[in-house]
Amino acid sequence: MSRILWADDEIDLLKAHVLFLEKKGYEVVCVSNGYDAVETCSKEHFDIIFLDENMPGMNGLEALSKIKEIDNTVPVVMITKSEEENIMNQAIGNKIADYLIKPVNPNQILLSLKKNINKEEIVSATATDSYRSEFGRIGMQINDSLTFQDWMDVYRKLVYWELELENAGNQMDEVLRMQKDEANSTFVKFIKRNYEDWFKEGADRPMMSHDLFKKKVFPLLDAGEQVFFIVIDNFRFDQWRVVKELLRSDFVTVDESLYCSILPTATQYARNAIFSGLMPLQIQRMFPKLWVEEEDEEGKNLHEEELIQTQIDRFRKKYTFSYNKINDSQSGEKLVENMASLMQNQLNVVVFNFVDMLSHARTESKMIRELASSEAAYRSLTLSWFKHSSILDFLKLLAQKNVKVLITTDHGTIRTNNAIRIVGDKNTNTNLRYKVGKNLDYNAKEVFAIKQPDKIGLPSPNVSSTYVFAGNDDFFAYPNNYNYYVSYYKGTFQHGGISMEEMLVPVVTLKGKAV
Repeated sequence: MSRILWADDEIDLLKAHVLFLEKKGYEVVCVSNGYDAVETCSKEHFDIIFLDENMPGMNGLEALSKIKEIDNTVPVVMITKSEEENIMNQAIGNKIADYLIKPVNPNQILLSLKKNINKEEIVSATATDSYRSEFGRIGMQINDSLTFQDWMDVYRKLVYWELELENAGNQMDEVLRMQKDEANSTFVKFIKRNYEDWFKEGADRPMMSHDLFKKKVFPLLDAGEQVFFIVIDNFRFDQWRVVKELLRSDFVTVDESLYCSILPTATQYARNAIFSGLMPLQIQRMFPKLWVEEEDEEGKNLHEEELIQTQIDRFRKKYTFSYNKINDSQSGEKLVENMASLMQNQLNVVVFNFVDMLSHARTESKMIRELASSEAAYRSLTLSWFKHSSILDFLKLLAQKNVKVLITTDHGTIRTNNAIRIVGDKNTNTNLRYKVGKNLDYNAKEVFAIKQPDKIGLPSPNVSSTYVFAGNDDFFAYPNNYNYYVSYYKGTFQHGGISMEEMLVPVVTLKGKAV
């Protein structure tokens, strides 16, 4: 039974309201002044408190301040005859849960109760019922998805329900997880059927990594816009959706789209494709000094600024641009300090690496494993970083400028669960979601294998090189020390393979509300 403390100097006149609430199953404790309200609150626990603003002695605002010192978590509803704005501001400034103008009727009180102490149960029940009714329709949509647009619609819907059910805090999220698994299994089949065809001349294909500048950045620059192109490495659509709430007060969303990351869904391939406007094989052939092979020990993304310049030159653009890579808080703070300098360029490219580092730390650090033990926790950790990092300060500054802001990523990530065996020689790469090498031994039914890499725009380290991609939530494990390997990597977030989370990634255009 929920307990209510109601403080009003005319409490005797509210007897009908109290009886109404008691019949609804609430326990109501009544006091007639602010002093008694504070004293009673210090001795007993209440689920919600109703405070009359205009009481003799200690008024409602004074009582509110004292009560917040005792328990700053209890919701307090201010009830007043006054409609003065300064009283409203004071009450809201003290973080009241609701503000009601007298005379109030019983249903107003009941609605406030439901919003503040019964909201979670109501939201949970409503979300559960709504998802149950949608479950069958989503299942049919998964089976009927024949185009990339169909799959974008499916993924958007699944992310929506994932966030709804997470906020509702009920058990239906397990049912959703099973439906996501079914969707990913069907999506892998879709990619196996269609991916090679997308690289044939004249093919009708989705927007992919190497199309982003041509289709998203250059049109804005050509229209005279100043553009900030922000790449958050390893940033999924669901993570964008929770971060979006932090930007709502500062930005208008001009466009929110998904595009298809190329395979492998790994930084070396996908991000270099974004900045060059070319597939990896084309980069290797046209700019061999800017392409780093799998077996090379140097960093795989050391030439991004040069690749951007090659794309600008190839499209015969004359835009001035800057390139900025942010790997820590100090470089992020410096970026904010350099805003005046950045505003001299028509295009500014900024790469934030935190989410990718978080993903790798999730594998290597026991503490981070505990902090990001589920999809919801992983999103929460990303949100916490975003809220307290320099990227939010940077974006808030951009919201004051007359610029267009594009936020995107190179690929997403998936939480792996199922190990599949593979055998390769010592030159085979270490990524858990894709392998490239010669004489690879694997179960062909469990993977998407490409024996002619040039057909999908990928270079071949050797004449007989094969690319092998894991799908669903699979990851590759070698037979040696198999059990240890599996236990270490199971439940970690990986990328490089085929899944909606890795391949269907956001590209969002924003403009500041202040301009």
